[in-house]
Formats: sequence, C-alpha cells, structure tokens
Amino acid sequence: MDLTFLLNGESVELAGASPTRTLLDFLRETRSLHGTKEGCNEGDCGACTVMVTTPTPDGGAVHQALNACILFLPQLQGRAVRTVEGLAAPDGTLHPVQQAMVTHHGSQCGFCTPGIVMSLATAQRNGDRRHDDVLAGNLCRCTGYAPIIRAAEAAAKEPAPNWLDGDLGKLADLPKAHSSHSAYRPTSVDDLANWYAANPDATLVGGATDVGLWVTKRLMDLPKLCFVGQVPGLADVTITEAAIELGAAVNLNTLQEVMADHHPDFAEMIRRYGSAQVRGAATIGGNIANGSPIGDGPPALIALGARVVLRRGAERRDLPLEEFFLAYGKQDRAPGEFVERIVIPRQQDALKCYKISKRFDQDISALCGCFNIQIEKEHVVEARIAFGGMAVIPKRATGVERALRGSPWDDASVARALLEFDKDFRPIDDMRASAKYRMQTAKNLLLRYFAETRLDQNHTRVLEVSP
Repeated sequence: MDLTFLLNGESVELAGASPTRTLLDFLRETRSLHGTKEGCNEGDCGACTVMVTTPTPDGGAVHQALNACILFLPQLQGRAVRTVEGLAAPDGTLHPVQQAMVTHHGSQCGFCTPGIVMSLATAQRNGDRRHDDVLAGNLCRCTGYAPIIRAAEAAAKEPAPNWLDGDLGKLADLPKAHSSHSAYRPTSVDDLANWYAANPDATLVGGATDVGLWVTKRLMDLPKLCFVGQVPGLADVTITEAAIELGAAVNLNTLQEVMADHHPDFAEMIRRYGSAQVRGAATIGGNIANGSPIGDGPPALIALGARVVLRRGAERRDLPLEEFFLAYGKQDRAPGEFVERIVIPRQQDALKCYKISKRFDQDISALCGCFNIQIEKEHVVEARIAFGGMAVIPKRATGVERALRGSPWDDASVARALLEFDKDFRPIDDMRASAKYRMQTAKNLLLRYFAETRLDQNHTRVLEVSP
C-alpha cells in the first residue's frame, strides 16, 4: 500500500509498502537508524521505543511512546515518528532528557539507552512525572535504574523543547493513504462495516500488540489486513448519565484515564496490564475480540455488567459481554462481524480488581478476579464476580453470586458462598499456576474483598507511597 508519514521531521513516502513490515525493520534496514534496537521483538523490553505523534481533530496532538518492533508501517499513516537520532535540536543541542542522562550517568552498556531516552522524552513532552510507570516497559540490566530516575527527575524540571513542534504543521500537509488489495484503511465506521462484511477473511488490526507477534514470532503470512486503529469515530468515548460507551479502538491508556474517574481499581489494574508502550497501542476491542481466557479486561468489564455491540454491515446486535465468549478460541461473532463498541452501565463504584501474577508489572496473569458487590444496610443487594484464568473463557462465578445476594454481608454468608466456588469452576492447570492454586486463590480473593470493605485498604495491599 502507499503511505506517508514524518520521520525525524522529514516526509517519508512509501509506494507498495508491505503491510506487515514493522517500523523497527524499516528504521534499521532501510534507513540505517540503528539507535532503535531490537531486543525481544515482541514489545516487552522497550529497546525499540520511539515517539509517535498523532494529530487530533481539534488541532492538537497526542504524543505516545510505542514499540517499533510490533508497529506495522501502515499504522504510521499521517503520524510523526521521532527516533533517538532525531531528538536533539537542528543545531545539535541535546534534548533535556539526553543531557540529563549524560549528567547523571544513566547509561552503561548503552543498548537499552535509546529506548529509555525516547520513553522519558515522550513523558517529558506530556508533563508526565510518573517515572516508575513510564519506565516499566524499558528493561535495563546495568544501571539498577537509580541514575535513570535521577535523570528523569532532572529533565522533568526543564521545559519541553519547542523544536519538535514543527512536526505538527507538516502533518496537515501529508497526502492521504491509498489502500491496496492486501491492506485496507477504512475512512469511517460505515466504510469498515461494509468492507469487512464483503471481506470476512481479512484480519482486523487495531494496535497490533497481538497480531504483531503473529508476524514477528510465528512468522505468519497475513494476506489481507484491515487497519482500524485510526478509523474516525471508532476510538470515541461517550459518557452519559446512563452509561460509559467505548469505541472498540479506544486504547488502554485512554481507558485507564476514563476508569480513574469512575472505577479507580480497574484503572490501577490497567496500569499493570502492560507497559506504557503497549497500553498506548492495545485497544479494548482487540482485548475482547481475541478471546484470551487470561485477558485482564473482560473480567472487570463483565463484573461491571458491560455489554458488547457487534456490527455486520448495517446490522447491529448487543449482548452481555460474558455471552460473547463461547469456548476456548471461539466467540459469538459471525463472519464479517466485528466489535464496534462496549457499553458500561453507570453505577456506584464497588469494583475491586485483583491481578495475580509472578511479576507486579506487565506480566500475564495466573489469575484475575474482579468483584462488584453492592451492599445496602449490611446486606448484599447485587453481586457480579468474574474471573480470568479460572476457565478456558472469562467466566462469572454465578453460584457464588447467588449465595451472596440477599444475604447479610458477614463472615457466615461469605463462608457459605466460598463453598460454591467448587461448583462454579474446574480451574485450568498450566505452567502459570496449578488448578489447586487457582481455586484456593480465587476463594481467598473473596475473603480479601470482604476484608477490604471492613478494613482500611492499607491492611491488604502494597500501595504506592507519594514522596
């Protein structure tokens, strides 16, 4: 396909570009920009981090740190990319992050340093001072991070340089992309619906955090792709008195910001879902549509009573999210039908999310439990409990819910409800956790939820302490 984007301030026009070629390969092999490193080639290590700027309809722009190794070239249409080679000023003046890394000795072997610099430069441009969170997706074996954090803190005190702002004016003048038979770029949601109904064998690509690995790790051939991440209207968030509606292309960083105001425990789990680079690309629609039994998004959404809106051509249907998952690798989705949006009913916040994993940050869950138990006058009036990792699909604990509804919110009721877990689940048993571990942990999480409604949360959680 034909596409145009900015690279370090200069326009790049590609004719007949392979839709599955990654930005990392293009930078290193075609442009000889070797500062962007290949480490894991699956979005885990952050050595390939670049800054990507996307214009917004209101004339502004969104700046994101993204992993170049799982970013396909067509995803860059109309966007600006900056690598470490293009970060300094035209006269050679170092970016404040670069200078701070030198001053505070933030680099040793240097392999990971360009990716770290790009993550911190993006954060500095956005005014984001959550340095530990920003760097969670950048692995460094040498420095122990202390000098890197000192560099981040120093750079955060400096104003963002204005020499990068010239990209914004140039973006408006870039020509539109041209679709090809093997790669289609819808111009609207209606266009997407009509094209996908006629091409149900195509692979939909949102953020490519999953599909990217099909190419880089499985070496799969994807003959027909449809890039939906920048379809106008598909990434909209609409909040009314009745519901929070999320377009399927809403990325996880945006979802985290939305949930922070409504269900902060969900937002905190999203922070651990993946690195800032992964969250900036991954979409909530993709998280649902891939049907993973250990995806962290569906259990929380199911506990909140979310519904999914599916579309094929001009026809739409909606169903409770838990009914979308039928069996392992099988969802209630007809050929040519796609996830258009997710609808979450507005409600009093009672949601708590527990991600159980070997590492705190960006690790796949052994178990994810989400509890939404509404209590009035010391009685349970409603209970919705959902798990990932307990079955081959995200699944509600319906027996536990029934045992709790209408009961006093006390030790005896919780003890009775615990007995229902053995009827609700036959946990999966794999390399991440045994079935016995999963069952015991799921029961313990109900006890923990009960404790957190009776005690200060500091008794049960390790909380981030502000300096």
